[in-house]
Order: sequence, then C-alpha cells, then structure tokens
Amino acid sequence: EAKSDEDNNCPICIDTFTNPKTLPCKHRFCKECIDHAEKIRGPSCPVCKKPFGLITGNMPKGTMNNYVMRSSLPGYQGCDTIKIEYYFPSGWQGANDPSPGSSYSGTSRTAYLPDNREGREVLRLLKLAFERKLTFIIGTSVTTGCNNTVVWNDIHHKTSKYGGPSG
Repeated sequence: EAKSDEDNNCPICIDTFTNPKTLPCKHRFCKECIDHAEKIRGPSCPVCKKPFGLITGNMPKGTMNNYVMRSSLPGYQGCDTIKIEYYFPSGWQGANDPSPGSSYSGTSRTAYLPDNREGREVLRLLKLAFERKLTFIIGTSVTTGCNNTVVWNDIHHKTSKYGGPSG
C-alpha cells in the first residue's frame, strides 16, 4: 500500500523529510523545521500542541511574594487566605519583546487563594509558572489600552477578595 504525502512530508515545510525527527507525541518533522519552530513557539508540537521540553516565557524581571492573611474569602469561611503580591519595575525591552529597545511600564498586582489543600496546590503551580516566566508579558493593557506595559499572560487569578461568578 502506497503511503500518502502526509506520511512522507513534513507538516511544516510540506516537503519530503530531511533528517526526520519524531517527537514523543509521534508527530514527525524535518529536524531543521522543528528546531526553528521551537525557537519561535517554544517546545510544543505544532500539530497537537503537546509540550516536548521545558516551556518558558518571556516575562520581564519581577518578584512574587505570598503570605497568609487571617481572614476568609467568600465561600471559604473558616479558612485563611493566601495573598500573592507581584511587582514589576519599569524597564527596557529585550530582543524577544514586542518592541526591542523601547521602554515598558511596570506594574504591581495582588491575587488571592483560599489557604486550603487546593489553594496551596494552585500556589505551588503559580510559583512554577512564575519561575518559568509564564505569568506576565509585555503587551497592551485591556483595561487602560496602554501599550508596552506588563500585563497578565492568560494565567487567570482571583484579584479581588470579593466578587467573581459566585459573588
């Protein structure tokens, strides 16, 4: 049975494989094609998006601190609250930022978690995301419309002690 072009061709360059490389997800690419894609998009498969290496972001330098407050979040009565404080000073954009050489505005953000088993697990994962530079990016603020500022990078946080879907 003849193989289709899909089986013989790299999904990136749509040409016959050159030095084929198979990812853990079993998708194959030309080594040069997947190496280039990894530099642009990080170590995730262009076909199925499964990571094949350590994913890191391009977050500017900042700090993440947390401590426990002796008060409860709505819906978590009898449970203390973990308060997370992020701080990013203003600075200059690097080569991988949207406008290299331009300045950017810093920010500070506060988030909250219940101090229970699930909240502590989420905190552990948020710390990991912060260490891997995935929590914030330089971009355009959806609330102010300002360009070249530190903004959230699609890792959602509870930023008010009150409100949200359950009130």
